[in-house]
Amino acid sequence: KINLVETNIKNIKMSMSSIFSRPRLVVKKVLARAQNEGDGAIVRRSIGRPELQNLDPFLMLDEFNVSPPAGFPDHPHRGFETVTYMLQGAFTHQDFAGHKGTIRTGDVQWMTAGRGIVHSEMPAGPGTHKGLQLWINLSSKDKMIEPRYQELLHQDMPKVEKDGVSVTILAGESMGIKSQVFTRTPTMYLDFTLKPGSEHHQPIPKTWNAFIYIVEGEGVFGSLDSTTTPAHHCLVLGPGEGLSVWNKSSKPLRFVLIGGQPINEPVVQYGPFVMNTKSEIMQAYQDYQLGKNGFERSRQWCSK
Repeated sequence: KINLVETNIKNIKMSMSSIFSRPRLVVKKVLARAQNEGDGAIVRRSIGRPELQNLDPFLMLDEFNVSPPAGFPDHPHRGFETVTYMLQGAFTHQDFAGHKGTIRTGDVQWMTAGRGIVHSEMPAGPGTHKGLQLWINLSSKDKMIEPRYQELLHQDMPKVEKDGVSVTILAGESMGIKSQVFTRTPTMYLDFTLKPGSEHHQPIPKTWNAFIYIVEGEGVFGSLDSTTTPAHHCLVLGPGEGLSVWNKSSKPLRFVLIGGQPINEPVVQYGPFVMNTKSEIMQAYQDYQLGKNGFERSRQWCSK
């Protein structure tokens, strides 16, 4: 009888652990350690470290913390997209094509570098400015397209709140609500906050790679018996139908869930250039140095 009761309790716990028949479990955990980047800026890099060089289609994730005069002065990109999401403060960006703007707390800039961009990203005013910057690869057919921007204000992004769980939908879908952001590489980018004692179960397309980055608090991810993971950790998710998460703590839990369709092409990276072959990387570097093939305006431009 005791064994039967124990078995029943175990079965109940398992049934409560996830709504998915095959939940996505955490297969890798990386602590994002602080390092210097740009001109005096501090970032916590998770994807892009030796332990996690990339996670197709994602190339890098930085949690940045910047106070003037530090920042990211004039620098080039080719072959991928940058997604900058402000968590606190504001950043002003400008590029050699004359684009200029400021993104503030809760805003996002989705920049497709394509064949070439030279730009600067600097804090807009005194104080501490924090955010996340994600690099998303482009397929070979899109690497040399013309640059473009999508800038979204916080108040214009879809948001949902239910049963102690709130989510801002930067890209993709959650709780039946979709973002209108166009992503060349199919992507989901969801910013969740869970109140103490709450839980959430988020479907993820089965063929996509996905990961979590914990911004604040601590949570239990994948299965109910997993160990609690605190802030500044990146958690790579294994295959399955979706993510289950629980906040067992007494404080709010905030994390982003990011997923994308793998491109399944070779990745060759040299600093701010990401292409498919070494010869393409050499060409990108030469184009930037000589100011051609998309970098024509780079030699006469500098940010103000």
